[in-house]
Amino acid sequence: MKVTTKTLGLLFFTALGGAAIALGGAHLMGYSGKTVIIQEREAPVAQRTNLSAGAAAMPSDFVGAAERTVEAVVHVKTTAERVQNYYNPFNDLFFGRPSTPQRFEVQGSGSGVILSEDGYIVTNNHVIDGAKDITITLANNDEYKATLVGTDPTTDIALLKIEARELDYVQVANSDNVRLGQWVLAVGNPFNLTSTVTAGIISAKGRDINIIDEQSAIESFLQTDAAVNPGNSGGALVNTAGELVGINTAISSRSGSFEGYSFAVPSNLMLKVVKDLKDFGRVQRAFMGINYNEVTPALAAELDLNVNSGVYVANVIAGGAADDAGLKLGDVIINVAGKEVRSGADLTEALGQHRPGERLDIVVNRNGQNKKFELLLKNKLGTTEMLTKEEELLRSFGAELENLSANDKRRLGIRNGIRVAEILGGRFEKAGIPEGFIIIKLNNIYIDEVEKFENLARQFNPGDGVLIQGFEPNGNANYYAFEW
Repeated sequence: MKVTTKTLGLLFFTALGGAAIALGGAHLMGYSGKTVIIQEREAPVAQRTNLSAGAAAMPSDFVGAAERTVEAVVHVKTTAERVQNYYNPFNDLFFGRPSTPQRFEVQGSGSGVILSEDGYIVTNNHVIDGAKDITITLANNDEYKATLVGTDPTTDIALLKIEARELDYVQVANSDNVRLGQWVLAVGNPFNLTSTVTAGIISAKGRDINIIDEQSAIESFLQTDAAVNPGNSGGALVNTAGELVGINTAISSRSGSFEGYSFAVPSNLMLKVVKDLKDFGRVQRAFMGINYNEVTPALAAELDLNVNSGVYVANVIAGGAADDAGLKLGDVIINVAGKEVRSGADLTEALGQHRPGERLDIVVNRNGQNKKFELLLKNKLGTTEMLTKEEELLRSFGAELENLSANDKRRLGIRNGIRVAEILGGRFEKAGIPEGFIIIKLNNIYIDEVEKFENLARQFNPGDGVLIQGFEPNGNANYYAFEW
């Protein structure tokens, strides 16, 4: 066809008119201006499945579960103080002094779940970490100041308390009974959008995603495809009966927003942590006393194992629970307390639900034969006691320390120092520190009271070097060095 100026003009106005009609129609349908790409998909190929005719289908709605949950999910708002050093070259150049640190406040928010009518609320540790002020807003907009009962960074769980009565709270389900493909709801406050409910399924169990940067971290998450975003942390993951099965904690994302999968702390593990925080102010961790490797096909082939999943016992620590029970190097743990163990996450979750002093059955595969043992679980120090953090710190050093009076310091001719009043075993005894030793410095920091020593000691991590300097009872200067 011959193209003329007249023809081009006609085509232009025709296209313009069509675009105007399309745009007008889009506005009528509520188009917000965002680009929406719709991809054509091939028709799915029909396949047979092994589902019976009576298999569970998607519920007709989630109204009941949502209504039973939203009133028990709260908005957690925090205020924290941050310090930042702003470098000012003029201070260094003209005045010879460093720049003054600048203090400022930052606001944060997340979600929480009411566990009892008298105001106990569970949330994530990372939601309230470092907060100097915590405000709880209920679904009806009532506000309360919250107190922090305790935290457990190893599971990313924190327990709060508000002074209130007759609150709506969730019923907690047994998370061991959660099944793959089960429908769940995530309830929380994403992007400060209060009381938001999303739906999905349980897509995996026992996920370890290496997100908790703590020694002895327990990661055995429930994985779901229910949409979870920043602000959902600490919120509820519930089943279709409105019962709590997990605490939403993390998402898998490159952008910082939901991209398909989220992760929740199982409710059974959460309940144990919460009970410990209420009863002791800290979590009572139980240890088996082993080092282990997850069994993989490669490891099974290399060591000629008779199983291709489980936890391989690489070392048994003398005097630990496993040693007392009779476990040996080369055993493969396949079941703990009736729960199948296929990975390290399964093992840590199972142990994380128990306290020192409790007994549990364990099944191992030894040279192709399954054998059953009973373990008496112990704490980190190898006893069955329930210890506060201060008691554990004291026992780990193995010494009773006491402050020096002003007269003592004058008599000894020192300005700082504390005395080792009694050796109780542990690190002090192994290092050879005697009773009556005067501690002047801990890692080159002067010590003037026991509290300062303990505060510094709390910052040690396994493998850190410890240097204690001071005076022997006879007045001779000495030092002791050991590994934490």
